[in-house]
Amino acid sequence: MKVYLDHAATTPCDERVIAATQPFFGRYYGNASSQHWQGEVARAAVEAARGQVADLIGANAKEIVFTSSGTEANNAALKGVVWGRRDKGNHIITSAIEHHSVLETAKFLEKEGFEVTYLPVDEYGMVSPKDVEKAITERTVLVSVMHANNEVGTIQPIEEIGRLTRARKVYFHTDAVQTVGSVPVDVEKFSADLLSLSAHKLYGPKGVGALYVRKGVFLQSLLHGGDQEGGRRAGTENVAGIVGLGEAARLALQWLKEGAHLEALRDRLIKGILSGASGIKLNGHPVRRLPGNVNVSVEYIEGESMVLHLDAAGIAASSGSACSSTDLKPSHVLLAMGLSHELAHGSLRLSLGKDTSEAEIDRVITVLPGVIGKLRAMSPLAAKKEVVRV
Repeated sequence: MKVYLDHAATTPCDERVIAATQPFFGRYYGNASSQHWQGEVARAAVEAARGQVADLIGANAKEIVFTSSGTEANNAALKGVVWGRRDKGNHIITSAIEHHSVLETAKFLEKEGFEVTYLPVDEYGMVSPKDVEKAITERTVLVSVMHANNEVGTIQPIEEIGRLTRARKVYFHTDAVQTVGSVPVDVEKFSADLLSLSAHKLYGPKGVGALYVRKGVFLQSLLHGGDQEGGRRAGTENVAGIVGLGEAARLALQWLKEGAHLEALRDRLIKGILSGASGIKLNGHPVRRLPGNVNVSVEYIEGESMVLHLDAAGIAASSGSACSSTDLKPSHVLLAMGLSHELAHGSLRLSLGKDTSEAEIDRVITVLPGVIGKLRAMSPLAAKKEVVRV
């Protein structure tokens, strides 16, 4: 049995999404900016998709800007806002556990003279709204806090943070790449001024994403050229990809309305893992977490070794973010949560999808204890210390 539990890295493209994109690779090949019938067909498809994405997050279609990825959306949000508001201030607030596309952008902006406050998190990876409020100054132009963490799945108190920023007249951006399509997302309830999402996290194609930009928010463009996307993102639109994102958004809204959820399977997996071996710690908030996220740290062994042994057994998992899978450094998220380097190195992320079955969960629960036992038998750390339940 092959088991795929790495949906946080990417989801399989839904067959209905693939079918929706096909005509725009062949029969309807027009450039959406062209003023003839082929262009009109392409343009109509792009605008239909814009409406579908807007419906999924409670926005207006005119507030959706299509991008090449969630990373581009995050870059556009941070750089676009602060570059456009230099006259208002030079201070940015974010958290220590953001995705690398936010953290690296923040570091880049520091080199340009902007000041950045990196908020700490508690043992569950939660940002405190009080810390956000204390950090805001007269020079603060943007607060960026992710909706849910991509590694440990902790869902942040976004609505409270959004109310604080709105009251202080500071723009608020949230990276919702991991949540759009998995849990209800509403830009009005969040008081969000900007929100990032990515198609391949919600059963759409890779290479396309979107940025919600609330009406009235000035965004300086990263790409200069044509006036596509209302002048906010130059470049010929990826029509097929955008159509795929639109269809994925339509299906996600339908799935959420039907009340589909993964909590029961997630909790079954957590219970099975924790009871299957000693010395295992659940990372992230026990309740306020993504419905498909399970992240654990296992004493005395490395996450990469677990991933490789699980792969040999036909189980796809990860030791953290796919964006840093070649980085031998321990997770910045787990370190920020207070884990030791040793325990952070022993992390394993198992992320479920809408088609994950009980049989697949039971397969992991059966296989993982043997993997842990085998690796601990080879571990010099385990030989020196008695393994105890964390």
